Amino acid sequence: MVTENDLYMLKNFFASQPLGVLATQDFDQPYSSLVALAPTEDLRSFIFATARHTRKYANLKRNKRVSILTDNRENAVTDFSQATAVSIIGTASEISDKNASGALDHYASRHPNLRDFASGNDCALFQVTVNCFLVSRFSQVQVVNV
Repeated sequence: MVTENDLYMLKNFFASQPLGVLATQDFDQPYSSLVALAPTEDLRSFIFATARHTRKYANLKRNKRVSILTDNRENAVTDFSQATAVSIIGTASEISDKNASGALDHYASRHPNLRDFASGNDCALFQVTVNCFLVSRFSQVQVVNV
């Protein structure tokens, strides 16, 4: 279970990290894509947008299991001792039309510059339901279960 301390640390971390690298799979080939993330208040899920004509969308429709890596590195030597990376392990599902309005508003509140893209006819909103977080600082890894 997530402790209050874990939740506090993760909320602060995600408040400062708007982007993540989404890992999907196409049969036996992994793919990585940059996505703009909008976490829910309780951190049990994350919302992102993607165009429907992309490999990312096709991969998500075939295999819902995903990982999203976020980090706070600065590409400096100090990253080896100070940078933190958080992997979100979860299941992605396309948000249905009946729920899309609230999800779009939530997403656009975090990424107002992406509202037009996310509300377009060719765009889909996905919600990743979190199974666990893997928090690492170079050689130390901590599992935080939701």
